Amino acid sequence: MSLSPFPCAPSSSVRVAAAVRHAVATGLLGESGPVAGFVDTDGVRDSVAALHEAFAGVPGVLHTFAAKAASLVPVLRLLAECGMGCEVASPGELRIALDAGFAPSRIVLDSPAKTREEIRRALALGVALNADNLDEVDRIASLRPSNAASVVGLRVNPQVGGGSIGAMSTATATSKFGVALRDPGARERVVEAFAAHPWLTRLHAHVGSQGCSLELIAAGIGETYRLAEEINTLLGRRQITGLDIGGGLPVNFADDEVRPTFAAYAAALRAAVPGLFDGRYELVTEFGRSLLAKNGFIGALVEYTKDAGGRRIALTHAGAQTATRTVFMPDAWPLRVGAFGSDGRPKAGPSLVQDIAGPCCFAGDVVAHARDLPELREGDYVVLYDTGAYYFSTPWAYNSLPRPAVYGFRTEAGPDGPSVRFAAVRDAQSLDSISAESGLAHADALLHFPS
Repeated sequence: MSLSPFPCAPSSSVRVAAAVRHAVATGLLGESGPVAGFVDTDGVRDSVAALHEAFAGVPGVLHTFAAKAASLVPVLRLLAECGMGCEVASPGELRIALDAGFAPSRIVLDSPAKTREEIRRALALGVALNADNLDEVDRIASLRPSNAASVVGLRVNPQVGGGSIGAMSTATATSKFGVALRDPGARERVVEAFAAHPWLTRLHAHVGSQGCSLELIAAGIGETYRLAEEINTLLGRRQITGLDIGGGLPVNFADDEVRPTFAAYAAALRAAVPGLFDGRYELVTEFGRSLLAKNGFIGALVEYTKDAGGRRIALTHAGAQTATRTVFMPDAWPLRVGAFGSDGRPKAGPSLVQDIAGPCCFAGDVVAHARDLPELREGDYVVLYDTGAYYFSTPWAYNSLPRPAVYGFRTEAGPDGPSVRFAAVRDAQSLDSISAESGLAHADALLHFPS
């Protein structure tokens, strides 16, 4: 059942189709804006509500959003207004989280390579920190004022194995993240660190994101829970009071269905780690992709079509600069593609096997290979579905292509079909900005070195 604020709200697929049609009609997509990202704000609210509902009745839960999944201030502000906290992993992400309105006490800093300055700033603000390793614990100890309000935790690697995408698996034997618990002597050193630092009160673990099963995620959280119990027992005091269980709920990119759900995730944790929800530990989650992916899409103009080797190729403005992972790892990150006519309405008619290529100047810039779609022509549009997380919010500047504009939209049911309202989230990058970022202010610097 939809949790949208609008009664009888249109379904997700209906909302996307209405948004594409309206974007074309109003010129947000077209000759002057050949590619843009769109965020379905009704869908975002629904997803956040589903997350909160899955943990209803569990005391002391802070749900944070992984800022890297949508590093856009207006999107983060919407999430803050929906009751989310924010997980950040760099000085830039911390800055935009603060600008978006998150209270420092609802921000968690997880960077694996924190500088001393980052640590000082987080401690001064009261932002929570998860140390990535035991050397970082020592660094925090040397910088931490006695009256610091920041919650400090330690990230551990439960080493329970990897999922189907190795690059996204963070609990493998040799993962770069956290203290590897099964390495000789590691568990004992973790216990010693907590014994030496009573202000160390949280354990953090994250098994991976995308490609990790619920069973694998639950196994990693279970190992972390048992370690917390062990440490508290050995120390004879309830020092660890919180568990940061990360995020990583995979997203179904094959069709419109949301699976697995947050409810299924919570049920898997209840089955595997029954004591996790009894209130003895404050919980922190760090979901990103699972909250935003299905609540956004990329729309792009088809600039040309051509035939090569018996294959039709549609040259569009959505390529590796927005769909970087899909272009370089197409088997791991496939995307659904929709074909829309020049009027912004879904295309019908006989299907044709086509490649959907992007504008980047290298041969591999193809976002979809050999797809059966209604025949695309110059002036049509393609839609890359399920791209609300990571895609248009973290563009790649290859070929100095400008960052695309991003719009949020809200859809309401009406007597003549859905009506759509847009709001600008990020303006398209200007050519002046590209030149400035490319060192324009220092144009002559290499011609005349100072003596």
